[in-house]
Amino acid sequence: MVKDFSNETEADTRAERIDPKLRDAGWGVVDGSRIRREVICPGRIQTGGTRGTAMSSDYVFLYRDQKLAVLEAKKAGVDTSAGVAQAKEYATRLNAPFAYASNGRTWYEIDMRTGAERGVDCVPSPDELWNR
Repeated sequence: MVKDFSNETEADTRAERIDPKLRDAGWGVVDGSRIRREVICPGRIQTGGTRGTAMSSDYVFLYRDQKLAVLEAKKAGVDTSAGVAQAKEYATRLNAPFAYASNGRTWYEIDMRTGAERGVDCVPSPDELWNR
């Protein structure tokens, strides 16, 4: 039987699928590791003083006060590949060595230093990522 993910929102995917896997990997649990959302660009100032659309990363992984990775989340019904370009852009702007995209069912990793890309089971633990 094929599961229908059409009613699952990105917020649902994050809360029910992504966040538990990140905790299991040690993010936000291991001393010195944190996950946060980061505004990358507040949006251009437009005519009349209003701002355009802001750019922010769904997850920024910090360990020992260093930004190690970003993760672009997509809802479970969207292919992980839809978040790869965004993840790369955010990692570039934040100078993070790794970028990830996930829909909570599949995970994709980009090593921004080497350009290597591959499917993975989840984001590595803080120590594993640090040691790379």
